[in-house]
Amino acid sequence: MKERDGKPYAPGMTTPVYPPKPSPGDRIAVLSPSAGLPALYPRPYELGLARLREDFGLEPVEYPTTRTMDATPQARADDIHAAFADPDVTAVIASIGGDDQITVLPFLDRELIRAHPKPFFGMSDNTNLLAFLYSSGVVGYHGTSVMVEFGRPGAMHPQTAESLRAALFTTGAYELRPAERWGDVNGDWADPATFAAEPETPKQGGWTWRGPDRVVEGRSWGGNLEILSWLLMADREISPDPSAYDGGVLILETSEELPSATEVFLILRSMGERGLLRRFPALLMARARTWSFAHPNSPEAAARYATEQREAVERALAAYAPDTLAVFDVDFGHTDPQLVIPYGGTVRVDGPARRITVTY
Repeated sequence: MKERDGKPYAPGMTTPVYPPKPSPGDRIAVLSPSAGLPALYPRPYELGLARLREDFGLEPVEYPTTRTMDATPQARADDIHAAFADPDVTAVIASIGGDDQITVLPFLDRELIRAHPKPFFGMSDNTNLLAFLYSSGVVGYHGTSVMVEFGRPGAMHPQTAESLRAALFTTGAYELRPAERWGDVNGDWADPATFAAEPETPKQGGWTWRGPDRVVEGRSWGGNLEILSWLLMADREISPDPSAYDGGVLILETSEELPSATEVFLILRSMGERGLLRRFPALLMARARTWSFAHPNSPEAAARYATEQREAVERALAAYAPDTLAVFDVDFGHTDPQLVIPYGGTVRVDGPARRITVTY
């Protein structure tokens, strides 16, 4: 048990509060807390910066490691501190994800960030920083990166842009809507031809509801399932008291690494054995990513992968959280379009009405 202000402290004990929102014309920090991929793929990054300026009226501010590959964890933490402490910066957004942000967490100054709370937008490996903000008492935003959503070829997806604009600039309730069509196949960022047209969204959308037909309203927690498993193994930003998550809404998504259904079940089983799953009366399970350059699944293989993942989640819920209301294929995480979910903020899951409302 750590101490804070002379009192016992464990992650999860602090109720997150919403930081002030930016306004058009403000400066927004663009960081690479994980991989400095803007250095390798400048085209989607520069496109994303241009849309931040031209479509959202925000002025991006870069830091020393934003375009630096293999920056040290200390250097990346220094950039995070500088962005949060700068009084002229009103929000922070990740350039993209990665796979080693967990190494940055020990270098972060919790009190500095608590003293200068700002909206942070990111997903995937940025689950690390979102969980850190949650346990520090700051609501974050699971969704959006400069290179992927802002840097989408052709144009931003309208549904992504609408959700992001609401999350960035407004407060209050926002109802999420299922995408009519979606896609998860990307072009090669190194090929200029990729940016000549929007990516296809050929698959039919919609959500699937499972479990008791009830209304759940609570604070969200979770993020990328693989990253959560690493945080659990390292015992980072996870409350030692599972009751800290009582009544919350669990949000989970999987990455372009395409973890197998067996791996998904085993991670959820471990969370169940820790006593976590049953603490959440509602689960939002993001639409599974089913294609990557390393795993270029056919449409049939992609559909089979998604079905097997859903069955793995349902199996874990049946064993450890049978009373949890679950909604599958929600449009957040590694999918297009992508909706923004407040992390640590209020989420309302209305089973009878089949509606999901978030508070931005």
